Amino acid sequence: MIAIITGDIVNSKQHKSSDWLESLKSALNRYGKQPEDWEIYRGDSFQLKTTVAKSLEACFYIKACIKVYKSLDVRMAVGIGETKGSSGKITEEQGEAFYRSGQCFESLKSSLLAVETGNKQDTATLNLMLELGALTFDRWTSVDAETLKIGLENPEYTQKEIAEKLNKSASTISFTLQKTGYKEILKLLEYYKHLSLNP
Repeated sequence: MIAIITGDIVNSKQHKSSDWLESLKSALNRYGKQPEDWEIYRGDSFQLKTTVAKSLEACFYIKACIKVYKSLDVRMAVGIGETKGSSGKITEEQGEAFYRSGQCFESLKSSLLAVETGNKQDTATLNLMLELGALTFDRWTSVDAETLKIGLENPEYTQKEIAEKLNKSASTISFTLQKTGYKEILKLLEYYKHLSLNP
């Protein structure tokens, strides 16, 4: 079982691609290698292949990296399943994970993040959680996103260490992390990892 994330940058034309492209590449590199695990195409669209356990974390991390830039956001769909073929290029692979990711992406409409696991109950539960979470996630400011990004990059950091890294007070970081839903995100990621869909 593998996870395929299909995504695109929302409002990409409001910024020069040079502003955000390196951040996106860096985020994708955190979870795989180009071109076997990820590829950017059509200028602002991408696909990433990663483990099921890491796939939702990857979505939050990519979102944080992109929302550092004002007015930008990212739309993503996670498809979980098997893949066929291993040509060394993600764009040449096939299988149910790709199909589910593509179908899920096409059905996003106003949502910016959804999952298709192949299991009706797991999919419905996760997407309900993500819809509720989006009330917070989709409102991150660039400061919120930068703070969360550091937190996800360094899960062992205390709030004091995050504050030192960003040259801010611990109380400011505490407030910002609370606003981003950081603790709730970590709980959701833990739940996601332990779902039966994980191999």
